[in-house]
Amino acid sequence: MTNSFYNPDRAVLRIAGADRVSFLEGLVSNSVARVEQGPVYAAMLSPQGKYLFDFIMSSGKDSILLDIRKNRAATLAQRLTMYRLRADVEITETDLAVLQGFEAAPEDAFTDPRNDALGWRMYGDGSGLPELDSAAWDALRVAHEIPETGVELLPDDSYILETGFERLNGVDFRKGCYVGQEVTARMKHKTELKKGLVSVSVDGEAEAGTAITTDGKPAGTLHTVSGGQGLAYLRFDRAKGDMQAEGAVIRRN
Repeated sequence: MTNSFYNPDRAVLRIAGADRVSFLEGLVSNSVARVEQGPVYAAMLSPQGKYLFDFIMSSGKDSILLDIRKNRAATLAQRLTMYRLRADVEITETDLAVLQGFEAAPEDAFTDPRNDALGWRMYGDGSGLPELDSAAWDALRVAHEIPETGVELLPDDSYILETGFERLNGVDFRKGCYVGQEVTARMKHKTELKKGLVSVSVDGEAEAGTAITTDGKPAGTLHTVSGGQGLAYLRFDRAKGDMQAEGAVIRRN
Protein backbone atom coordinates (compact mmCIF):
# COMPACT_ATOMS: atom_id res chain seq x y z
CA MET A 1 0.00 0.00 0.00
CA THR A 2 1.27 3.45 -0.90
CA ASN A 3 1.99 5.85 1.94
CA SER A 4 0.72 3.47 4.63
CA PHE A 5 1.70 3.56 8.27
CA TYR A 6 1.14 1.45 11.38
CA ASN A 7 -0.06 3.38 14.43
CA PRO A 8 1.42 1.67 17.52
CA ASP A 9 -0.66 3.82 19.88
CA ARG A 10 -4.04 2.43 18.76
CA ALA A 11 -5.89 -0.83 19.42
CA VAL A 12 -9.16 -2.37 18.20
CA LEU A 13 -11.91 -3.88 20.34
CA ARG A 14 -14.61 -6.10 18.81
CA ILE A 15 -18.19 -5.90 20.07
CA ALA A 16 -20.22 -8.89 18.86
CA GLY A 17 -23.57 -10.44 19.75
CA ALA A 18 -27.18 -9.87 18.78
CA ASP A 19 -27.60 -6.90 21.17
CA ARG A 20 -24.41 -5.07 20.18
CA VAL A 21 -26.15 -2.06 18.56
CA SER A 22 -28.74 -1.47 21.29
CA PHE A 23 -26.10 -2.09 23.97
CA LEU A 24 -23.73 0.57 22.63
CA GLU A 25 -26.60 2.93 21.74
CA GLY A 26 -27.35 3.43 25.42
CA LEU A 27 -23.72 4.16 26.27
CA VAL A 28 -22.11 6.39 23.64
CA SER A 29 -22.54 9.96 22.43
CA ASN A 30 -23.28 9.23 18.77
CA SER A 31 -25.73 7.10 16.80
CA VAL A 32 -24.51 3.51 16.61
CA ALA A 33 -26.99 2.61 13.85
CA ARG A 34 -25.11 4.98 11.52
CA VAL A 35 -22.14 2.59 11.56
CA GLU A 36 -23.84 0.63 8.78
CA GLN A 37 -23.40 3.68 6.51
CA GLY A 38 -19.82 4.43 7.54
CA PRO A 39 -17.48 5.01 10.48
CA VAL A 40 -18.68 7.09 13.44
CA TYR A 41 -16.67 9.01 16.04
CA ALA A 42 -18.06 8.85 19.58
CA ALA A 43 -17.30 9.13 23.26
CA MET A 44 -18.34 7.31 26.38
CA LEU A 45 -19.07 9.53 29.38
CA SER A 46 -19.45 9.23 33.11
CA PRO A 47 -22.92 9.64 34.65
CA GLN A 48 -21.79 13.19 35.51
CA GLY A 49 -21.27 13.90 31.79
CA LYS A 50 -17.47 13.92 31.87
CA TYR A 51 -15.34 12.32 29.18
CA LEU A 52 -14.04 8.80 29.79
CA PHE A 53 -13.16 7.32 26.38
CA ASP A 54 -13.26 8.29 22.71
CA PHE A 55 -13.10 5.94 19.73
CA ILE A 56 -13.98 5.44 16.09
CA MET A 57 -16.73 2.86 15.55
CA SER A 58 -16.93 0.90 12.30
CA SER A 59 -18.76 -2.14 11.01
CA GLY A 60 -16.95 -5.48 11.17
CA LYS A 61 -18.08 -9.00 10.31
CA ASP A 62 -21.14 -9.50 12.55
CA SER A 63 -19.60 -7.00 14.94
CA ILE A 64 -18.75 -3.38 15.65
CA LEU A 65 -15.08 -2.43 15.87
CA LEU A 66 -13.88 0.24 18.29
CA ASP A 67 -10.62 1.96 17.32
CA ILE A 68 -9.22 3.39 20.59
CA ARG A 69 -6.02 4.63 22.16
CA LYS A 70 -4.13 1.47 23.14
CA ASN A 71 -3.49 2.42 26.75
CA ARG A 72 -7.25 2.86 27.29
CA ALA A 73 -8.46 -0.29 25.53
CA ALA A 74 -8.40 -2.69 28.49
CA THR A 75 -10.11 -0.14 30.74
CA LEU A 76 -12.85 0.42 28.15
CA ALA A 77 -13.36 -3.34 27.84
CA GLN A 78 -13.78 -3.54 31.62
CA ARG A 79 -16.24 -0.65 31.66
CA LEU A 80 -18.32 -2.16 28.85
CA THR A 81 -18.35 -5.52 30.66
CA MET A 82 -19.69 -3.77 33.76
CA TYR A 83 -22.65 -2.46 31.75
CA ARG A 84 -23.28 -5.71 29.85
CA LEU A 85 -25.53 -7.41 32.46
CA ARG A 86 -27.75 -9.86 30.49
CA ALA A 87 -27.27 -8.34 27.06
CA ASP A 88 -26.19 -10.70 24.26
CA VAL A 89 -22.83 -8.99 23.80
CA GLU A 90 -19.28 -10.27 23.54
CA ILE A 91 -16.38 -7.87 24.12
CA THR A 92 -12.91 -8.92 22.96
CA GLU A 93 -9.55 -7.26 22.42
CA THR A 94 -8.24 -8.03 18.93
CA ASP A 95 -4.74 -8.17 17.48
CA LEU A 96 -5.75 -5.98 14.54
CA ALA A 97 -3.34 -3.15 13.78
CA VAL A 98 -4.58 0.34 12.99
CA LEU A 99 -3.20 1.40 9.61
CA GLN A 100 -3.28 5.01 8.43
CA GLY A 101 -2.36 6.93 5.32
CA PHE A 102 -2.89 10.19 3.50
CA GLU A 103 -2.85 9.28 -0.19
CA ALA A 104 -4.14 6.49 -2.44
CA ALA A 105 -6.55 4.88 0.01
CA PRO A 106 -6.83 1.07 -0.25
CA GLU A 107 -10.17 -0.47 -1.17
CA ASP A 108 -11.15 -1.39 2.40
CA ALA A 109 -10.07 1.91 3.95
CA PHE A 110 -12.37 4.67 5.19
CA THR A 111 -11.89 8.40 5.73
CA ASP A 112 -11.40 9.49 9.34
CA PRO A 113 -14.88 10.65 10.41
CA ARG A 114 -13.53 13.53 12.51
CA ASN A 115 -11.97 15.45 9.61
CA ASP A 116 -11.10 14.51 6.03
CA ALA A 117 -7.63 16.04 6.51
CA LEU A 118 -6.75 13.19 8.90
CA GLY A 119 -6.56 10.77 5.98
CA TRP A 120 -7.75 7.18 5.84
CA ARG A 121 -7.75 4.29 8.29
CA MET A 122 -8.13 0.53 8.07
CA TYR A 123 -7.44 -2.50 10.23
CA GLY A 124 -5.23 -5.48 9.50
CA ASP A 125 -1.60 -6.60 9.64
CA GLY A 126 0.87 -3.83 10.33
CA SER A 127 4.03 -5.91 10.00
CA GLY A 128 6.56 -4.42 7.61
CA LEU A 129 4.97 -0.97 7.64
CA PRO A 130 6.72 2.09 9.09
CA GLU A 131 5.31 3.55 12.27
CA LEU A 132 3.22 6.69 12.01
CA ASP A 133 5.45 9.68 12.82
CA SER A 134 4.06 11.03 16.08
CA ALA A 135 5.48 14.54 15.57
CA ALA A 136 3.94 14.80 12.09
CA TRP A 137 0.63 13.52 13.47
CA ASP A 138 0.71 16.10 16.26
CA ALA A 139 1.34 18.84 13.69
CA LEU A 140 -1.70 17.66 11.73
CA ARG A 141 -3.84 17.53 14.87
CA VAL A 142 -2.82 21.02 15.91
CA ALA A 143 -3.52 22.41 12.44
CA HIS A 144 -7.08 21.04 12.54
CA GLU A 145 -7.80 21.33 16.29
CA ILE A 146 -8.09 17.58 16.91
CA PRO A 147 -7.85 16.61 20.61
CA GLU A 148 -5.94 13.48 21.60
CA THR A 149 -6.86 10.93 24.26
CA GLY A 150 -4.94 11.61 27.47
CA VAL A 151 -3.53 14.91 26.20
CA GLU A 152 -6.39 17.31 25.50
CA LEU A 153 -9.05 14.71 26.38
CA LEU A 154 -8.67 13.99 30.09
CA PRO A 155 -10.74 11.17 31.66
CA ASP A 156 -13.08 12.29 34.45
CA ASP A 157 -12.18 15.92 33.71
CA SER A 158 -12.98 17.03 30.13
CA TYR A 159 -16.41 17.80 28.72
CA ILE A 160 -16.85 16.77 25.10
CA LEU A 161 -18.55 19.98 23.97
CA GLU A 162 -15.64 22.02 25.36
CA THR A 163 -13.19 19.85 23.40
CA GLY A 164 -14.85 20.16 20.00
CA PHE A 165 -16.91 16.99 19.63
CA GLU A 166 -19.76 18.75 17.86
CA ARG A 167 -17.35 20.12 15.24
CA LEU A 168 -15.71 16.67 14.96
CA ASN A 169 -19.01 14.86 14.31
CA GLY A 170 -18.74 13.07 17.64
CA VAL A 171 -22.15 13.76 19.22
CA ASP A 172 -25.74 13.32 18.07
CA PHE A 173 -28.27 15.53 19.87
CA ARG A 174 -31.24 13.75 18.28
CA LYS A 175 -30.50 10.22 19.46
CA GLY A 176 -32.00 8.65 22.57
CA CYS A 177 -30.60 8.63 26.06
CA TYR A 178 -27.07 7.51 26.87
CA VAL A 179 -24.89 7.77 29.95
CA GLY A 180 -24.04 11.44 30.55
CA GLN A 181 -26.52 12.66 27.93
CA GLU A 182 -28.44 15.03 30.24
CA VAL A 183 -25.37 17.07 31.13
CA THR A 184 -24.25 17.22 27.48
CA ALA A 185 -27.69 18.34 26.28
CA ARG A 186 -27.91 20.99 28.99
CA MET A 187 -24.51 22.39 27.99
CA LYS A 188 -25.71 22.54 24.39
CA HIS A 189 -29.14 24.06 24.86
CA LYS A 190 -29.20 25.89 28.19
CA THR A 191 -25.74 27.35 28.73
CA GLU A 192 -23.05 29.24 26.85
CA LEU A 193 -19.63 27.60 26.91
CA LYS A 194 -17.19 29.67 28.96
CA LYS A 195 -14.17 27.41 28.47
CA GLY A 196 -12.89 25.28 25.65
CA LEU A 197 -10.12 23.90 23.47
CA VAL A 198 -8.82 26.42 20.94
CA SER A 199 -5.94 26.97 18.53
CA VAL A 200 -3.18 29.31 19.72
CA SER A 201 0.12 30.68 18.50
CA VAL A 202 3.14 30.04 20.74
CA ASP A 203 5.93 32.61 20.57
CA GLY A 204 8.80 31.21 22.63
CA GLU A 205 9.40 28.01 24.58
CA ALA A 206 6.74 26.30 26.69
CA GLU A 207 6.03 22.65 27.37
CA ALA A 208 2.71 20.85 27.19
CA GLY A 209 0.87 21.04 30.49
CA THR A 210 2.10 24.55 31.27
CA ALA A 211 -0.36 26.91 32.94
CA ILE A 212 -1.40 29.94 30.88
CA THR A 213 -1.99 33.26 32.59
CA THR A 214 -3.34 36.68 31.65
CA ASP A 215 -1.98 39.54 33.75
CA GLY A 216 -1.07 36.99 36.39
CA LYS A 217 -4.54 35.44 36.51
CA PRO A 218 -5.13 31.77 35.53
CA ALA A 219 -6.42 31.55 31.96
CA GLY A 220 -5.97 27.90 31.05
CA THR A 221 -3.51 25.19 30.09
CA LEU A 222 -1.26 24.72 27.09
CA HIS A 223 -1.40 21.23 25.56
CA THR A 224 0.16 20.00 22.30
CA VAL A 225 2.67 22.40 20.69
CA SER A 226 3.98 22.04 17.14
CA GLY A 227 5.91 24.54 15.04
CA GLY A 228 4.84 27.68 16.84
CA GLN A 229 1.21 26.59 17.01
CA GLY A 230 -0.63 24.78 19.77
CA LEU A 231 -3.83 23.60 21.35
CA ALA A 232 -4.89 25.19 24.62
CA TYR A 233 -7.80 24.85 27.00
CA LEU A 234 -8.79 28.42 27.86
CA ARG A 235 -11.22 30.52 29.81
CA PHE A 236 -12.77 32.60 27.05
CA ASP A 237 -13.15 35.71 29.22
CA ARG A 238 -9.38 35.79 29.79
CA ALA A 239 -8.24 34.54 26.36
CA LYS A 240 -7.58 38.03 25.05
CA GLY A 241 -4.40 39.66 23.84
CA ASP A 242 -1.02 38.36 24.94
CA MET A 243 -1.05 35.57 27.49
CA GLN A 244 1.92 33.94 29.20
CA ALA A 245 3.07 30.31 29.57
CA GLU A 246 6.58 29.91 31.03
CA GLY A 247 8.80 31.89 28.65
CA ALA A 248 6.30 31.95 25.81
CA VAL A 249 3.70 34.44 24.70
CA ILE A 250 0.39 32.77 23.85
CA ARG A 251 -2.20 34.30 21.54
CA ARG A 252 -5.53 32.87 20.53
CA ASN A 253 -5.75 32.32 16.78
